[in-house]
Amino acid sequence: MQIFGLDIGGSGIKGAPVDLDRGDLAQERFKVLTPHPATPDGVADGVKQVVEHYGWTGPVGLTFPGVVTDGSTIRTAANVDKGWIDTDARALFSDRLGGHPVTVVNDADAAGVAEMHFGAGRDRRGTVILLTFGTGIGSALFMDGVLVPNTELGHLELHGHDAEKRASSKAKEDEELTWEHWAHRVQKYLAHVEMLFSPELFIIGGGVSRKSHKFLHHIEGIKAEIVPAQLQNNAGIVGAAMHAAEKTG
Repeated sequence: MQIFGLDIGGSGIKGAPVDLDRGDLAQERFKVLTPHPATPDGVADGVKQVVEHYGWTGPVGLTFPGVVTDGSTIRTAANVDKGWIDTDARALFSDRLGGHPVTVVNDADAAGVAEMHFGAGRDRRGTVILLTFGTGIGSALFMDGVLVPNTELGHLELHGHDAEKRASSKAKEDEELTWEHWAHRVQKYLAHVEMLFSPELFIIGGGVSRKSHKFLHHIEGIKAEIVPAQLQNNAGIVGAAMHAAEKTG
C-alpha cells in the first residue's frame, strides 16, 4: 500500500510516495525550498509543486512545524509566517491540491510515530522522546508506545532562551559552531529534558541524524540511551503517510 507523505520544514518542503508495508519511500523524494516569508499561500504552492511532480491523485499526509489541533487548525508558527496561526491547514491544502483527501499532523509527532513503528523506537516501552534538530527543535513524547501530541519541547527555556535558539542545527550553522561545541549545547538541553521527563530513550532525528558519528560521542552525563533515528530525515514523510492512511482509511 502506498500513500503520499510530505514534510514541511523551515527550510524545505519534501515528499514522496511511501510504501507503508516497508516503512520506506517508494520513490526518491522530491524537495523544493520553503518560501520566505513562509506564508500559507506560499507554502501551499510549494506543496502543490511537490505533489504534482509525481502526478499523485490520492490521499496526501502532511506535516507542519507547529502545534496542530483537531487535525487541521494551526496554533503556533515559530519558524514560519505568523499568518499560519488559526489557519485551517487541511482545507487550505485540500483546496490547493484540487480536493485530494488531506491530513495534517505536527512534524515531530509524525517522525516519532514512524520511528516507533519502523525505526529506533520499535518495541520500546516506557518513556521515549524523539527530538528533531533542524531549523528548530521538534519533539515527540511516547509512553509505552502511545504518543502525547504537540509537546513542542524545543521551546523549553534554557539559559534564558528558547532551547531551539541555542541548540538547533540552524543555530550551529548560523554561529559556525564545531560539532563538539554544538554537542555540548545539545547535552545541556538533553539534561534539562531528562530532568523533566526521565526517559529511557532519546532518539535524535532531523538532518543531523545521518551525521550522528560526528557529535553523539561528545555528549556525556545523560542517563538515557541516545540513538540516531533509523529513518533519518525521511521519518517525517513516512509518519505523514502513516497518519493519512489511518485517518482516510
